[in-house]
Amino acid sequence: MDIVDRAPGVSQYGSVDPAPPSSETDIETLKLHLLDENNQMFLRMRAVFSLRNNGTDEACLALCSAFVTKSALLRHELAYVLGQMQNVAAIPTLIERLSDVEEHIMVRHEAAEAMGAIGDVSVKPILEEFLNDENIEVAESCEVALDLLNWCRTAEWEDTSW
Repeated sequence: MDIVDRAPGVSQYGSVDPAPPSSETDIETLKLHLLDENNQMFLRMRAVFSLRNNGTDEACLALCSAFVTKSALLRHELAYVLGQMQNVAAIPTLIERLSDVEEHIMVRHEAAEAMGAIGDVSVKPILEEFLNDENIEVAESCEVALDLLNWCRTAEWEDTSW
């Protein structure tokens, strides 16, 4: 079997995820799997992608509730998929993660980029606040997010077709 035949498929968001979504569809059950610190990371990731693919506000908030996890890797992935979902319900949680200077740097950077991906200009002041963060990864991610917000705003007013 060729490696291409074994590679996971591209998600509806255009990404190749590190785990396939779970076949479970109940949001509360998926949330329990996600929050269970004793679960294998692979199973928790499957819950993440199932919730992301669900796309509802309820699923988005279930993902937001999982930032209590001990795993910085999982918290980073949560921020990433919240950006993919582009659901404004995630904004308060993402602001909280970016603003927490005790949070792992990769989570803070991903929270900033997710806010840019969501495209809601209400986050502009918080992103500007962290443009000079002592962690260059956070500062640059805020710059990228602000540039994306500006691009989205101008793209609304002009024809961006190639």
